[in-house]
Amino acid sequence: MTTFPENMPGIRPDLADQLLPTKMGIEITEWDPKRVVATMPVAGNLQPYGLLHGGANATLAETIGSVAAALNAPDGRVALGLELSCTHHRAARSGLVTGVATPLHVGRSTSTFEIVITDDQGKRTCTARLTCIVREAAPGA
Repeated sequence: MTTFPENMPGIRPDLADQLLPTKMGIEITEWDPKRVVATMPVAGNLQPYGLLHGGANATLAETIGSVAAALNAPDGRVALGLELSCTHHRAARSGLVTGVATPLHVGRSTSTFEIVITDDQGKRTCTARLTCIVREAAPGA
């Protein structure tokens, strides 16, 4: 089960079993406004050639980048994904990949994060950039 920071606004525990990161085996292991870290198994997230699916990299990147954006959002505001770009450098075939999200820009209305994904040997497999828009939280959220 994916673990999200307790102080993240808008997280609905009743939907935990329906969240894409949960289905993909993503585990957030460290969360701080300056650094969010998570792992994801390669097994179960493959494309037809037996390599980690590029969409799995994108899901890992968007998950931890969004957590980082939410942790940086002021009270009463939420972060929503606006743009994601991923560059896939090398294939992962087994084990775990680890993603680390760090802020490039944290502003009043947008925030941007770099996400570096590495394999079990510490080799970079993907570099992603996520930009989120920061909006007022919906009433009652």
